[in-house]
Amino acid sequence: MGQAFCCLQVDQSTVAIKERFGKFEEVLEPGCHFFPWIFGIQLAGNLSLRVQQLDVKCETKTKDNVFVNVVASIQYRALSEKAGDAFYKLSNTRAQIQAYVFDVIRASVPKLYLDDAFEQKNDIAKSVEEELEKAMSAYGFEIVQTLIVDIEPDEHVKRAMNEINAASRMRMAASEKAEAEKILQIKRAEGEAESKYLSGLGIARQRQAIVDGLRDSVLGFSVNVPGTTAKDVMDMVLVTQYFDTMKEIGAASKSSAVFIPHGPGAVRDVATQIREGLLQATST
Repeated sequence: MGQAFCCLQVDQSTVAIKERFGKFEEVLEPGCHFFPWIFGIQLAGNLSLRVQQLDVKCETKTKDNVFVNVVASIQYRALSEKAGDAFYKLSNTRAQIQAYVFDVIRASVPKLYLDDAFEQKNDIAKSVEEELEKAMSAYGFEIVQTLIVDIEPDEHVKRAMNEINAASRMRMAASEKAEAEKILQIKRAEGEAESKYLSGLGIARQRQAIVDGLRDSVLGFSVNVPGTTAKDVMDMVLVTQYFDTMKEIGAASKSSAVFIPHGPGAVRDVATQIREGLLQATST
């Protein structure tokens, strides 16, 4: 309807290509323009100046012969000052960009191992962007941003990588568990050694106290009861301890003691053995 009244409306972020008898004449900016079609002026087409995005999926293989699908996201836009080149020089802009992306990715990724490809995504994206910028600037397009959004290996390769990672983590966990058990055993052994040392000190002090008490008892008894010897006092002490022990065993309701034929006279034999052992130690 606008062309019927020789007027043309160009929307914002868009330019129109004006031709006269099939020849490019000028680029029309957004707004209303006089368009006398009767003088051979016609609209060749519109060109959007908005940023557009093209997702390119490229299959290639890495240096270790693993096939991967690399997904690149290309953001580009036409330059208003080069709108004529952008409109006339390329018949299929998206296909042209896709061809350059394929070329750069298939030249870059085969030089990298699979793990390196994941780590160097930014380097790959930079290579693609530099190549596209160099090529597409001649056609009136600007490359705004290039992103490698995904590197997807084959499903079997991903499963194998996950298994390797899981095995590595299990090995680390087993190593840490063994180290923890080692520390526990060392600490337990140190605790047992300390406990035995302290127990030995207690037993030694107990025996020392018993010896000191017996010595004081023997000396006191010998002084207060004339005519008694140390042997008589030791025999009496041993007999007293013997009966005390029998009393303790008899007082227990659930005693597990096993009795064998014996009598109080056996205390004398014990005293004799102790005395002989002391005499042998003294002579030695």
